[in-house]
Amino acid sequence: MILLAATATASHAAVTGTGAGTNDAAALPTSVGDVLWSQEFNGAAGTAPDTSVWNYDTGANGWGNAELQNYTTSRANSALDGAGNLVLTARREADGGYTSARLQTNDKVEIQYGRIEARMQIPRGQGIWPAFWMLGADFPATSWPSSGEIDVMENVGKEPHLVHGTVHGPGYSGGSGITGSSMHPQGWSFADDFHTFAVDWKPGQITWYVDGKQYHQVTRASVGSNAWVFDKPYFLILNVAVGGSWPGYPDATTSFPQQMKVDWIRVLDNGTGTGGTGTGTLRVNGELCLDVPWGEARDGNPAQVVACNGNVAQQWTRAADGTVRALGKCLDVAGGGTANGTVVQLWTCNGTGAQRWTYDATTGALRNPQSGRCLDAVGGLPVRDGQRVQVWDCTGAGNQRWTV
Repeated sequence: MILLAATATASHAAVTGTGAGTNDAAALPTSVGDVLWSQEFNGAAGTAPDTSVWNYDTGANGWGNAELQNYTTSRANSALDGAGNLVLTARREADGGYTSARLQTNDKVEIQYGRIEARMQIPRGQGIWPAFWMLGADFPATSWPSSGEIDVMENVGKEPHLVHGTVHGPGYSGGSGITGSSMHPQGWSFADDFHTFAVDWKPGQITWYVDGKQYHQVTRASVGSNAWVFDKPYFLILNVAVGGSWPGYPDATTSFPQQMKVDWIRVLDNGTGTGGTGTGTLRVNGELCLDVPWGEARDGNPAQVVACNGNVAQQWTRAADGTVRALGKCLDVAGGGTANGTVVQLWTCNGTGAQRWTYDATTGALRNPQSGRCLDAVGGLPVRDGQRVQVWDCTGAGNQRWTV
């Protein structure tokens, strides 16, 4: 099981379920804005969701809401589309019944704090009920609502222009959940396009966003004398329900099939924990160390990778402001350049975007947001002594994979 917290990181191998890596280096300490975990849903059309991450809830028992669908494991109801999306499909079958999918990460990926967000295109129609949500990881041993529930996004088809964010807990569940709603800025249907739905989750506080705009916040004070049950791990759930007491039931205006497309899900470091900082060597492909040539702390000294030797020219610190520092200076994209091949060098720290780096724990990439490109050992693999570094399009290759 992968437990993600703002103080935790995960190696690329652990997140993707591909097994142990080829080296024992730990993942680079994260900083605010870094991706702690992600699902990008890249794969061939018809491929099943990653079973190292996702479980299936199955059956047709109403799910506590008088819903109509039968959740299945069929590729007809959940599959990658070959265009970078996971697609959950609700169908009306020949016998008049409905099938759909409900996927969850219980005991596989569990999250405590961070910014949790998904880029999605939701389905539409009377009686259609898509959701992206979380349940406390102690469920079902702890029954609902004491387990807690965080609804990142819900929509009911009779309100195509509204999405809802809610928490449920003991004393504030069901129709008494603490909820907020966001209206499409033009009053259009959210099903018309992809949108990013997010919660920023910190101890004692959860804040909801649509496309980066805040619309709801819940704090400890919001639950009054009731228990606050949101300072523990939670697991993720994606589903498309059909019918139920809240959305009502499909009618003559409802067309099938209906699809929810999920482009990606990401968990980002939101500064909740103590860390983001750390000092040590930065190894490319688990082999050679990022190095300041000759240990000369002069502006413009181009960084390189060489055999690891433990000296101070190879000791790098991730600072809370996103800089990567050695010998009192910052790792810098020369001239603030954004083009492939721009040299990466040592330079006096100046607070510019040329010296800001984010880390993706799922790929090992150190990315410069200003250029949109990754720290890259020139010339690719195999890495070699004296190889210079640059920014280049992020490829996920070994010469862009960094560990500490």
